[in-house]
This record gives sequence, C-alpha cells and structure tokens, in this order.
Amino acid sequence: MGEVYQATDSKLGRSVAIKLLPEAFTHDQDRAARFEREARVLASLNHPNIAAIYGVEESGGRKFLVMELVGGETLAERISRSQISVEETLGIAVQITEALEGAHEKGVVHRDLKPANIKITSEGKVKVLDFGLAKAFAADVDTSNLSNSPTLSMAATNAGIIIGTAAYMSPEQARGKTVDRRADVWAFGAVLYEMLTGKQAFHGEDVTEILAAVVMKEPSFEALPGKTPGPIRNLLRRCLEKNQKRRLQHIGEARIVIEDALAGATHPELLPAAQNQRVFGWTAAGVIAVLLLALATVSFVHFRETPAQRPRLRLLMATPEKLAISMFSLSPNGSSLVFVAREGGQNRLWIRSLDSLQAQVMPGTEDAAYPFWSPESAFIGFFAHGSLKKIAVAGGPPVTLCAAASGRGGAWNRDGVILFAPNIVGGLFRVSEGGGSPVAVTKLASDGNTTDSHRHPEFLPDGNRFVYLYESGKEEIEGIYEGSLDGASPSRILPDASNAVYVPPAERGGSGYLLFRREGTLMAQPFDPERRQTTGNMVPVAEQVGNLSATLGAFSASENGVLAYQSGGTIGNRELTWTDRMGTRLDLATKPAAINSAAIAPDGNRIAFGIFDSTGGDIWLQDLVRGVMSKFTFGPEYSTAPVWSSDSARIAFTLRSPRNGWAIYQKSMTGSDNGELLSRTGSNAYPWDWSQDGKFIAYSDYADKTHYDLWLLPLMGEHKPISYLQTRFNETHAQFSPDGRWMAYVSDESGQPQVYVQAIPANGERRTISTAGGDLPRWRQDGKELYYIAADQKLTAIQVKTGSAPSAPFESGPPQPLFIVEPLGGATPIISRYPYQPAVDGRRFLVNVHAGGEAASAPPITVLVNWEDGLKK
Repeated sequence: MGEVYQATDSKLGRSVAIKLLPEAFTHDQDRAARFEREARVLASLNHPNIAAIYGVEESGGRKFLVMELVGGETLAERISRSQISVEETLGIAVQITEALEGAHEKGVVHRDLKPANIKITSEGKVKVLDFGLAKAFAADVDTSNLSNSPTLSMAATNAGIIIGTAAYMSPEQARGKTVDRRADVWAFGAVLYEMLTGKQAFHGEDVTEILAAVVMKEPSFEALPGKTPGPIRNLLRRCLEKNQKRRLQHIGEARIVIEDALAGATHPELLPAAQNQRVFGWTAAGVIAVLLLALATVSFVHFRETPAQRPRLRLLMATPEKLAISMFSLSPNGSSLVFVAREGGQNRLWIRSLDSLQAQVMPGTEDAAYPFWSPESAFIGFFAHGSLKKIAVAGGPPVTLCAAASGRGGAWNRDGVILFAPNIVGGLFRVSEGGGSPVAVTKLASDGNTTDSHRHPEFLPDGNRFVYLYESGKEEIEGIYEGSLDGASPSRILPDASNAVYVPPAERGGSGYLLFRREGTLMAQPFDPERRQTTGNMVPVAEQVGNLSATLGAFSASENGVLAYQSGGTIGNRELTWTDRMGTRLDLATKPAAINSAAIAPDGNRIAFGIFDSTGGDIWLQDLVRGVMSKFTFGPEYSTAPVWSSDSARIAFTLRSPRNGWAIYQKSMTGSDNGELLSRTGSNAYPWDWSQDGKFIAYSDYADKTHYDLWLLPLMGEHKPISYLQTRFNETHAQFSPDGRWMAYVSDESGQPQVYVQAIPANGERRTISTAGGDLPRWRQDGKELYYIAADQKLTAIQVKTGSAPSAPFESGPPQPLFIVEPLGGATPIISRYPYQPAVDGRRFLVNVHAGGEAASAPPITVLVNWEDGLKK
C-alpha cells in the first residue's frame, strides 16, 4: 500500500517513518480528501500498543503519512524464525488484544490484521501497524464487489501480499460484505492460531483456494500444541466462528481469557493434556499432594464465604536438584512460585506453578535478585545488572524500567506504580510499571547516616500505603514501618529487623495479619492498616524459618491464604572437605552444618568458618591437629567473613550489630569476648585478606555513587581507612600477594566479573587474569600460583612470577582448569562467598560441599493452604 522510508523530523528532532501513498491518490482528489479525513481519525488513536500516525503531508504533489518509527521484527518474521512457545504466544497475544480493544473503543477497525502488520520491539513491546488504513485506502464505492476489497485491489500484482492477507480475512470480508470489529476478532484468531502452530489457519495454492477455505473449511485444531490451555482452545474456536452472530463479540473478552491464562488461574482446563504423564522424580504421594493443593486453591476461591469447608493443607515442595536457591516469592493469586537459583555460575529466575511438577528457567534473567510480582500475577519485577526490570510470566525478554545500582526489594500496586529500594543504603523510590525516572518516596531519619536503608516494601490493600523495613544501626529507629505514596509521615509498627508481608482477612469482618520473622520464628501479628496499628496478640506460625539475607526471611504469602516458607536456611547442611587437584575427595575436615565462608590459618593447624543459624551466625574454629570444633564469636550479633593474621594469632571479621550497624573487628585466639572494634563501615562491608606484614586488612565497602570499593584498613594508629580502588564499578574479593607488591581482585567493569592483578599502591599498572569471566581469587602461600573460579565454575590455576626486585614485572602463564567447585552464592550476587581455600602447598584444597556428598539442593519449601485457620485452633 505504499513505499516506506526511515526519516528524520527536523522540527522535533526525532526519527519517524514516512509512507508514500500510491499514485492513485495524486490524481483522485475525492479519494485523497477522504483519506485525509480517515487519517485524522487514526491520528487520534493514542495507545502504547498502536504505532501512531503523526500526520499527512505533501511534497512535490505526492502525499505521504508521517508515522511512528517502530524497531524490531514483525510477527511474521518471528513466526518464520522459530517455533513460539505457548507462554510467549500468550504474552504477545494479550498486547494485540489491548491494541484492538483501544481502537474499537474509538470506533476504529483495523480490517487488515496479520503478522506482517504486527511488530515486536527488542524490549518485547508489541506494536500493531497500519491501523484502519484498509478503510482509508478504500474508495467510496460499493463494497459488495470483492474486487473492491482494499487488501486485494491495492496490491493485485503482488501474490505474496494477496495470499498473506487473504488468509486472515473473515468470511464476511471474503464475500465482500460490510465488516465491523468482529472481522478483527476473526483475524486475531487466525494470528493466534498461527503463533501457536507455526502454520496459517487457512491456506491454499492461490487466493481462490484460500478464500474458499476461509468460507467453507475449519482449521485443524488438532495441530495446536499439547500445552495449549483449554480456555485458549475454546477462545480460538469462538474467534474463528464463521457466523458473525455466534463469534466472540468483543476483543476485550479475549483479553480477559488470555490474562487469566497468563496469571496461571487454577482451573482444570489450564492443565496441559500430557502433564499427568510426567513425574520427573516425584513420589506418588508428592503428586497427590500437588493435586490436593490445586483442589484446595479452587475450593478457597469458590467457597470463601463458608469457612467450615476450607481445607487446610501442609505439604513439602522439593526444590530442584543441583540448584542453590537464594530467595523466592509467591504470586498474589497463590498459584506460582518464582525463585532465584544459581546454575552454571549464574543467578537466574525460575518459575514453578504449584500445579506443575517442574520448574522452568526464565531466559534473560541472569544476575537476578529480589523478585516480586505484579498484582495480577502476570509479570515479575526483579533487579539485575544495576537495573530494575520486569518480565512477563508468559515469556519474552525482560524490559528495563530504570537504574537500580543494588536493589533490595520491590512492590507493585494495581495503579501501575512500582515501589522499590534501588540501593543498599537510602530510601524507597517509585517508578511507573512502564519505566521512567524514579521519584523519591521515603526519607531517612538521619540523612548523614550512610549505613541506614529502607528496603523490602510491600503494598497494603489500598495501594497507597505500604510496609517496609527501616534497617539502621540504632535500635530506637530500626524496625517495620508503614508509609504512604502521598508522603504522609511514616509510623513505626514493630521493632523487628525483618521484612513484613500483610495478608488481608480471609473472612469478612476478620483480622488481617502482618507476617514477619523474629529470632527464627515466623510470627503473625493482627494488624489494622486503616488505623495503622496492631490489634491483638502475635501468634507463632512456624519455627526455625530460615533467612535469605540478614534481614530477609525465607517466607512469602499470597492474598488468598497460601503461605510458603523454608526452614533452616538457604545454605543447608554443608561440610568442609579436602580434595586433590583433580577434585577427588580425600578427608572430611568438619561436621555438617550451615557453613559459609572458611579460611585456613597460615600455619595450617586451624580453620575458621561461619555458621548460619535461625538467629544469625557466629564464627567457629576447627582444630585440624586435635580434631576439636569450638565457637569463636558469641551472638546475638551476626559475625561472618573471617580472615587470619599472618602469624595465625588473630582473626578479623565482619560483625553486624542491631545497635551499631556494620563494623570490622579483630579478635585474638586467646580472647574470650567478641573482640576489638577496628572500623565502623557502611552496609555489606567484608574483610577479604590480611597482608603478610600484618599492617593492612583489605576490605570492600559500599557507596551510593561508586558502589563496592576496595579499602585498606591500617592495623596501626587510628585505623583510618585508605582508599585503594574507587570507580563507578564494583571491586571486591581483594587478595594481597604474599610479597605484598600486588593485589588480586574482582571487578565487573567489563560487564561480568573478571579477575585482575594490580600493583600496591594502585598506579594503573594491572594485568587481566581471567578473560571469559572469573571470581574469588586466592594466592598460593608461596606466591607462585593464583587461583580463581571461572565462569563455568571450574577452579582454575595460573602460574605466576612476581620477582624479588621492587621493579620486577608481574608475569603469568596460561590458565589450567582443575575441577568444578559448587558455588555458595548469597543474597548479593556481587558479594559471593568463598567455596574453596588452597592449602599451604597448593597440592590440595579445602572445599565447601553439600553434606554427605549428595547433590546440592536447597531445603524443601513448606506450603500451607489456608494457614490462618490454624491460628484459631
């Protein structure tokens, strides 16, 4: 219907598309005037899924349209490239329905909807092109003659366009009759069918055969994928009904059906046909439990006003083998669980429907953390690569919404507002679900305290007010607060350093609850959000509930009575074991426990390591000579990340105190208390190494503008930190070379973690050690070998040569892969924990492995249905 070019609008400084109209318009004044009238109507359409028409212009006697320039590939190109999954199809389809619905409300019918007129941008946004142009191009003549159909007459010499267009004509359009919005419903059905099957619903060798099939034949519904939900199958039949009066009357009805399918609504028709034949290692009892859960959820929805009939179920949901889960979130409708799991050295989002037997990875979610749901359970928000992003549950690429350097949780209300914590420190911000510039919502009580933060927001039912955690080093400030988007003064509800979730009352007139974690116990506190106060005694819900980070409890709850929690902690039962350079296990070094980072004393006689428990964590010692294990630090403060002095007489470590925030301490092997304060730090500050001469400790600390930086903490004098490396990237895991001349560290400046070696003090002279991703470097004690974990999780060794002269250069050999090391991960992917330690001679390694040698997996997740009913008994 014309030639299209990319152009620049010099007046507004934007790229546009211009469509030169056919020559017929130049010589037919009546038709040109009619086109301009129609184009003005089309220009009134303002919808995010419709490519806009900016205006009609003329140059040299030739008229042209000025249109929005839309990048990406057409749906026709996407279909021809590869098979589209059912989930991705529904994500595209719902956006098409929204475009059609918006146009139909304005009285505009597309009349020529087809895959070639639908574009998908690189961010997954669907744009429908050429809206209403079929009518605009048509002349004011009798439409009873098929030859006047614009889709045929305007391109009569191009067989490809004729066939492609005819395949999406409604029967009434194929007969040359007057059409209305139901023709778009038919075309939508034909497009949806083609996305699901990869084939046109109606086909033939020429246009005559295609039109005959449209009028006389039914599409082959048997060609639909087995995973196509039942309601979607029914929707296709309604859309492709040849009788206009029996066809689906409004495209908005199709949108609702697809949205329900995207949200994973619990309904028997949504179960894939072959799903009951796939067990994937579950026991029969586990399968029965899942079916009971699905039944319980349906019963909850349909019999909400008859509490006596509400079943209360408890079951264990096994987590996938060989996946280390670090955090999870239950969908608002209680049907699905999204979790962050590490596989192949990458954190990604995985999603599992509670009525399914397996979890699915969500492509494009590398480095994901702190996932949260949209209110209709169709999208998931998360943080990755310094940004806040969202992704459709049905599939498609993630969409970046705004910058978020190191996000710490988010919430999404029904008005399309996302509330989130963009950094480790600071207040909460808001942004539209469509993206944009974040706007500050909350303010710290003391602006000068850089260690304070607001995090883990959760909206209350009205969508304006919310609860969040105020994390602070001051006990009188820290706790669970209620705030509001309108800027009203926040109110402190509870003093606990925990995230909180509000669950509305299950029955009319009942009480809603705040769920939070207190000393390892999941508590339910009756709470009235209108009066902003608690209303009764708190009740324990579950004991020994783990923590996903220092303040994020391992629990999540839906709006309709489903609760999920994890006991014990996400690290699980682990042990330290000795292996040789081939990865063969030699001797067990410790008993099983929730062990995180470990460090071998330079004299080789002891191991210091952290152990998580339900209340936090402490540092323990394993005497390798006597085989005795003893406690080194004593709570209630949280102690972790031990590093040894070169004489094996002292240990430095991070201590997080509810009273004093984050700090680095040191303690003598003969001390009986928690040691000596060396330096107060920002949030998430960790010591990495102690120099051989005993003068400095290298550690990372966080700053809002420069993120994680490397610092040197003097052990003499006033302990005033000295900056070693500050950039706008993250620098972590610093390790002194034994001769004290070089520093090995990790930076993400290349877009992924890489290991570098740089001189001390930093003078710009450095060497890149890893080339395809690397993390967690360690030196051999004699300085002749450097180790790190490569992107494929293989422990890698490199021969190094530093020379004894002060001016001697740093030399390194080729990397030598040794064996795969299971990652430990963490709530902050950048600050991962060391899963290995080289022995003094480098002939063997101390490796943190899953206890007993079984496949690494997180503890099972307990799922409770109608958990509130148990509080009344």
